[in-house]
Amino acid sequence: MTKKNNINRMKILIIEDEPELKELVKNFLESENYRVEVADSYHSGLDKIITYDYDCILLDIMLPDGNGLMLLKELEKLDKKDSVIIISAKDSIDDKVKGLELGADDYLTKPFHMAELNARIKSVLRRKHSEEHRFTEIKNVKINFDERLVFVNGQKVELNRKEFDILVFLTMNTNRVVSKSAIAENIWGDYIDQSDDFDFIYSQVKNLRKKLRIYQAEIEINTIYGIGYKLLLK
Repeated sequence: MTKKNNINRMKILIIEDEPELKELVKNFLESENYRVEVADSYHSGLDKIITYDYDCILLDIMLPDGNGLMLLKELEKLDKKDSVIIISAKDSIDDKVKGLELGADDYLTKPFHMAELNARIKSVLRRKHSEEHRFTEIKNVKINFDERLVFVNGQKVELNRKEFDILVFLTMNTNRVVSKSAIAENIWGDYIDQSDDFDFIYSQVKNLRKKLRIYQAEIEINTIYGIGYKLLLK
C-alpha cells in the first residue's frame, strides 16, 4: 500500500462527454490512488486547464461544443506542461498524427481496457518525470544536468567540474544551511578522508560565487560562519 501512495497521488483531468465512460475511468483511477477531476465539454475542459495544472489529461477528441485537438493548441499557448493522452473512438492515422504533432504524449483508441490505460498513464508520467529532471531553473539560472552546463539569463557560465557539482548540491538544498562536511562527502566522496580541512571547498565556493555575481545571477551563496553555506534567492 505504501508503494502505491509513493508512486501515485498524481492529479488527472478527464475531458470526456460520455457519462458512463467518464464515470468508469474516474472510479478506476481513484481506486488506483490518483486524484481525479472531470470535464464533459470543450469549454469546461478549457476552464480547468487555464485554472489548474495536471500531471496528465485524458482528452477526448469529439466533444459536444468543440474539437479536443484545439485544447492541445490552448495548452501550447498557455505554455502548460501537462501530459496528454488522447482517448478517442476515431482510429484514423491522420487523427493520431495530428494529435501527436500538437503535443499529445500518447493516443488510445476506444474501447480500451483500464489496465492498458493505467499502463499508458504511468508511462507518460515516468517520461515526464525523467524529462523534468534533466534540468532545473532557479530564478534566472538554468542548470542542464545532462550536459553539465549552467546559464544565467541565457548566457553560458564556465564552471569547472567541482564548481558545477557544488552548485547542483546547493540548489538541491536551497534556503537550507549545508555544512562543509556534507558538501565534501557529496562532491568528493571517499577522497575526503585524504584532507585535514575544508580549505579546498572554500576556494571552489569563492570562485563559484564570483562567477555567479559577474553574470548577475539572482541566487547567492551565503557563508554561515563555522558551519557551511546557504543558497538564497535574491
